Amino acid sequence: MPANLTAVLQEVLQNTTNLKVLQQLMTPDATYVSLNFDNPELKKIMPWTGTHKGPQALPEVFAAIQRFWKTLDFKVTDAIEQGSRVALFGSFTYKSNVTGKEITSPFGLLARFEGDKVAYIQFLEDSYGTSGSFKTGGATRFHSDPSAKEVEV
Repeated sequence: MPANLTAVLQEVLQNTTNLKVLQQLMTPDATYVSLNFDNPELKKIMPWTGTHKGPQALPEVFAAIQRFWKTLDFKVTDAIEQGSRVALFGSFTYKSNVTGKEITSPFGLLARFEGDKVAYIQFLEDSYGTSGSFKTGGATRFHSDPSAKEVEV
């Protein structure tokens, strides 16, 4: 009988720091994409972002996240399983270990499987909001609307 892929993915998420379990649940060349494929500016703020290879990358990524934030809440509100793919949606609340600022963000996660093992995970969140939990001062100017003036945030 085929594995319940949603349950396998949830087990991966519950064991992000347990390499032995991850090696059983993931392919040896599994890819984990955190927020973007490669963004050097965001990496200066959140060094774990980008593309990572192999189950051993997850404990490193999640240890870094926990060094920067305390997880106050993590909720999966929806799960969709279709063929060899699983998508999870929900929200989380983090508190910066440096600034003490809290951020609640929606998230979306896509996992692709090879057989009953995770081969690919892509995690997306409100990276503008989450990186803002580390902001300590200053302003940044943006000009996005062609028919309006720039704004300062």
